[in-house]
Amino acid sequence: MAGKSDSSKVDRAAFSLAPNHSVEFVLSRALTPEKFCAALSKLFAVRVNEVALLRLEKGLLKFIFPEQLQTVGSIPVSSSSSVAADTATTKKTQLFNAFTTVKHARVFETIKLLGGEEIDPSEQASIQKLMSAPVLNTEQKVLGVIQVSRKAFDAAAAGPDFTPEDLQQLELAARVAAKLPFMQTSGATS
Repeated sequence: MAGKSDSSKVDRAAFSLAPNHSVEFVLSRALTPEKFCAALSKLFAVRVNEVALLRLEKGLLKFIFPEQLQTVGSIPVSSSSSVAADTATTKKTQLFNAFTTVKHARVFETIKLLGGEEIDPSEQASIQKLMSAPVLNTEQKVLGVIQVSRKAFDAAAAGPDFTPEDLQQLELAARVAAKLPFMQTSGATS
């Protein structure tokens, strides 16, 4: 992937070699949305602003990460044009390695996100690949949604396809997130 440092490759290698309980251990120690999403970005070798974390509150999915999207708006779970809403409604993980062909609301893709201190040029790019997983509590009620994407100007530049194993790791991350304080809300739905 263009722009990835060797250290992120090492981080990904360390994560991929770690047994699930090690990944779970690392993620469970990330007690803020920012730290949790930073850990996920290393796990999947994506930029931190390619990770989104939404919490369900009163029938709306609200961004808790990235921070810039917290004030932009929310997504009704009844939305027929939102992958996040569909993930919350169906309670099923989803993987799209040709995401530009999927009908979805593009409004949140147009928001310029900070990638550290400066605007990341990839923010002008579209989401090419996406994984989406529901965050469910022990009663299988939806607390929110985690999404990991690869953005680029075309699919080839976006990096490797997400795999079924990646999706399993995202499901594990969602189970960990469900136990963390930042995902707790009274707006959970069945």
